[in-house]
Amino acid sequence: MIVYPAIDIRGGRCVRLVEGDFARETVYDADPVSAARRWADAGAEWLHVVDLDGAVAGAPVNHETIGRIRQAVDLPVQVGGGLRRLDDIERLLASGVTRAVLGTVALRDPELVHEAVGRWGDRVAVGLDARDGKLAASGWLEQSKVPAIEVAQRLVTAGVGTFIFTDISRDGQLSGPNLASLGELIGAVDAAIIASGGISSLDDLRATADAGAAGTIVGRALYDRRIDLRDAIAVTRLSEVEP
Repeated sequence: MIVYPAIDIRGGRCVRLVEGDFARETVYDADPVSAARRWADAGAEWLHVVDLDGAVAGAPVNHETIGRIRQAVDLPVQVGGGLRRLDDIERLLASGVTRAVLGTVALRDPELVHEAVGRWGDRVAVGLDARDGKLAASGWLEQSKVPAIEVAQRLVTAGVGTFIFTDISRDGQLSGPNLASLGELIGAVDAAIIASGGISSLDDLRATADAGAAGTIVGRALYDRRIDLRDAIAVTRLSEVEP
């Protein structure tokens, strides 16, 4: 299982939100590139970057900052936030980003997702951001009544091979992952599932690995130094070889 350090960008800075609430923001790095270098130096295999401004605006905003991250570290990077047009996805991938993460558009325009996957294959992933199992959109500011599993099952048939599942109620809360919902999704779709939300300890990482997650995104626990990234990577590698 891969551990993905999270770098959430708002106003050009690296921040963390609680439950996606912009009024509950903590700034951790004035320059997100500093965070990227720190995680790279600690052995990160991937980075997970979110353009929070773009998620709300409906189009990418932090191009320059994401470009500097990409140039600063020799790591694969997946990026989400505001990707709702094919031109924006193409621009992002052409810049050297490894994987584009589509969110709101998966709910509102599944045909665009189909076309994107047809053009870029596994360089396109879909983010499933859910409250009580139902998808949220527009930077989590809009709540739908559409079940996340239902959308995932439809998109798997279109060729989507990677989903990022976030339980919004756990995000930034350090309350542990929603293992029941994660396990239900893993059992329902034939795809790689990356877990996100609530990770607070090495035990939480072991639990998501045991549940069958292909990866886990870790944010606040790393920034608050509750988890050391080197330890996190060691634990997940050990879990892969244990019987």
